[in-house]
Amino acid sequence: MGALKSKRMPRAVREQQMLDAAVETFGRRGYMAASMDEIAELAGVSKPLVYLYLNSKEDLFTACIRREAAALTEAVRTGVRTDLPADRQLWDGLLAFFTHTAGNPHGWSVLHLQARIHGEAFAAEVTAMREEIVAFVTHLIVVAARGAHRDPDLPEREVAGLAEALVGAAESLAAWANTTPDVGARQATATLMNFAWSGLGNLMEGRPWQAPVTVQQRPRSSSGSERDH
Repeated sequence: MGALKSKRMPRAVREQQMLDAAVETFGRRGYMAASMDEIAELAGVSKPLVYLYLNSKEDLFTACIRREAAALTEAVRTGVRTDLPADRQLWDGLLAFFTHTAGNPHGWSVLHLQARIHGEAFAAEVTAMREEIVAFVTHLIVVAARGAHRDPDLPEREVAGLAEALVGAAESLAAWANTTPDVGARQATATLMNFAWSGLGNLMEGRPWQAPVTVQQRPRSSSGSERDH
């Protein structure tokens, strides 16, 4: 009876079931240690069926990366309301990011750890996702900065590095939060806002930090010692 129900399951539903099992297995055991037998057993299907649907372990892993990357990107985008103040937009975007990574630790492990170390093709998939998130954050900061400066021509390149730094910090903090007891999404978001917003807020108001002026050394005598006066 169970077999009959299994056969009637739509292909798309069964494929997601396999991907769920694969993400959990890859995230928990790592790409190299994960076996197709284990994934098939967890999904409740035969190993030949996994190969029939997803061709190979490499293709299965790529499908997992793409699905998890799309889900994370969508979570961040839909978490932000562009009609709110800049600090609230950043808070909401970071909260959506940390909420998603905390709720999907195996998916985050696939994206943040596994995909980066098992070949250029896998890493390229994650790079594409990261570039999309960085572009989104860059645009968010640029729009807010242009409004604060009343300068509609403020170039994106002036804040692109800030977006890169912010996304990198969020990635590291998510990895830490997911392995640290009692650190939730709101705490992680507050930590990063406290770290980043004072600097971003000053930038919005046209008060960037200035590097100290290097004091030139006084000229030395031919003997190498300073002249006495």
